[in-house]
Amino acid sequence: MLAGMMVLPLIGSFHTAFQHIRNNIRLILLISFLQTFVQYTLFYSGLNLVPGALGAIIIGAGPLFIALTAHFFMPDDRLTIPKLGIIFLGIVGIALVSLSNISDKETGNLVIVGILLLFLTNINAGFTNVVIARDAKHIPPLVLSSSSLIIGGVLLFLVSLPVEGFNFTILPPTYYLSIIWLSFLSAAAYSIWFFLLQRKGVKVSALNIWKFIIPVFGAILSWLLIPGESPDFVSVAGITITAIALVLFNRQNTIQIKEPGI
Repeated sequence: MLAGMMVLPLIGSFHTAFQHIRNNIRLILLISFLQTFVQYTLFYSGLNLVPGALGAIIIGAGPLFIALTAHFFMPDDRLTIPKLGIIFLGIVGIALVSLSNISDKETGNLVIVGILLLFLTNINAGFTNVVIARDAKHIPPLVLSSSSLIIGGVLLFLVSLPVEGFNFTILPPTYYLSIIWLSFLSAAAYSIWFFLLQRKGVKVSALNIWKFIIPVFGAILSWLLIPGESPDFVSVAGITITAIALVLFNRQNTIQIKEPGI
């Protein structure tokens, strides 16, 4: 909710924004439900039941699920053999980065449920990306980002009350600073992502391949910022493989641009 409100001052005319929301209310409600409510519910519920490394591997495979979804729902975004190979190469890199941080922590009997929820997270992300790229091009990205985060956030809050209860306590200042920072990141990330998905000529599967850099930067930042964290051979090998996958992807895109018939 806070992330959506942070975007509000940037949307320009509130009257024009309200017109866009009113004229596309069903589509915005659908995106709010899928992108914010369902995505956050599945992701955090699933991640809470599996080891962090395993969760990172499953989420890291997201571009494959999204490419498969785009293949069936976007006529101009077919899954080719080179693209499939690049995606699998990226997944191998993410798996190596994640496995370098694996621990012997007890996961409990609900780990299978957690894995299932994370797989559903990837499937939902693929379908939502297709909906945004295919049906929401006419809605300004900042209007779509703000409205979907606020509406989805309100729905999450209302559902959380009977499920998790409400207990108001005064927490340390670092908690509130963290909430503000994370809200800003969500606001910026979703706005940029919606803008990219709505750009003419951008393919859903191609854009999502860049998600492979998320765990890579996560590993690098953890080495720089978290005491006791340091690189090892497996994680460095994983980052190298992921970088190779992205280089090959860019090379494949350049070839297709130069030779549209391919």
